[in-house]
Amino acid sequence: MHEPGKTLETSRYSRQELFEPIGSEGQAMLGKARVLIVGCGALGTVVADRLARAGVGHLRIVDRDFVELDNLQRQALFNEEHAIMRFPKAVAAEEVLKSVNSDIVIESVVRDVTPANMEELLLGCDLAMDATDNLETRFLLNDACVKTGTPWVHGAAVGSCGQEMPIIPGETACFRCFLVVPPGEPLQGCDVLGVLNTVTGIIADIQSTHAIRLLTGNHIADAKMTFVDIWENEFQQFAVARVPGCPCCAQGDYSFLNRKSTSWTSSLCGRNAVQITPAASAEIDLESLARDLSKVGRVMDNGYLLVFGIDGYEMTVFPTGRAIIKGTTDQQIARSLYSRYVGL
Repeated sequence: MHEPGKTLETSRYSRQELFEPIGSEGQAMLGKARVLIVGCGALGTVVADRLARAGVGHLRIVDRDFVELDNLQRQALFNEEHAIMRFPKAVAAEEVLKSVNSDIVIESVVRDVTPANMEELLLGCDLAMDATDNLETRFLLNDACVKTGTPWVHGAAVGSCGQEMPIIPGETACFRCFLVVPPGEPLQGCDVLGVLNTVTGIIADIQSTHAIRLLTGNHIADAKMTFVDIWENEFQQFAVARVPGCPCCAQGDYSFLNRKSTSWTSSLCGRNAVQITPAASAEIDLESLARDLSKVGRVMDNGYLLVFGIDGYEMTVFPTGRAIIKGTTDQQIARSLYSRYVGL
């Protein structure tokens, strides 16, 4: 009789190893790989699931947000209990993925990605996966990956449309070759335009396939942008040429990465909320803060974050001092509430 652990170990990846471009050597390479996943929403949950099941040895999952009920339509790793308890997305993903594959390392990081921590988050990783929901973070990720020579896989989806492109520094176009600077106006996302869970699944699966190819040494010689409109059943590919004068990959101008870290606020499109990120992370004693705030309003503390409700506003406070204030898009009101009740 085989030992249960040994049987599981030898059979887990057998179908994948039978696929000739991977084989046992490629599987061993996956087991040694470290991947950064930036964002754990509709794309990130599927990417994390695929790579965990494929046997990538170390997944570092970074996300700033917590699970809400309307996430469950498309964010595949989460359930209703996660939404009720407001689990941080990265923590919930780690919990689920550890039950899927106990042989690999799942590292959850509940943090906003900023110029101050981008390179630290990327440190030691062989590949980065773009599962973020905003262009600013994509440009930041592009800067860090080009600077360090780390391949990354871009992905985005909204409505019924999505796009995907592998980016290999020194070989392919970088993201700034494709889009030099962010548009002057914010792009509307799924909170405004909606999104089909089928298109996020397709884009994430294409991303995951490219990740597996790169991590197993199966070179992608003709990296292209893939565009999908699943509602119209349209699939297109087009080449993105390297720009000789690209500020990032040609001139080494990492302007997004080199921005000074300051305290800032940002309205969260479509959510009637404002996020406040202090200039430097602070270790907040959530238990102590909960005791103080319970004297003036409603408080829930799940050990990972604190939710405080008062006067029609809802404030979610993370241990690093970052907060999301719901009930307003006015940044001055949000700052005032933050100063009054958190006080950092």
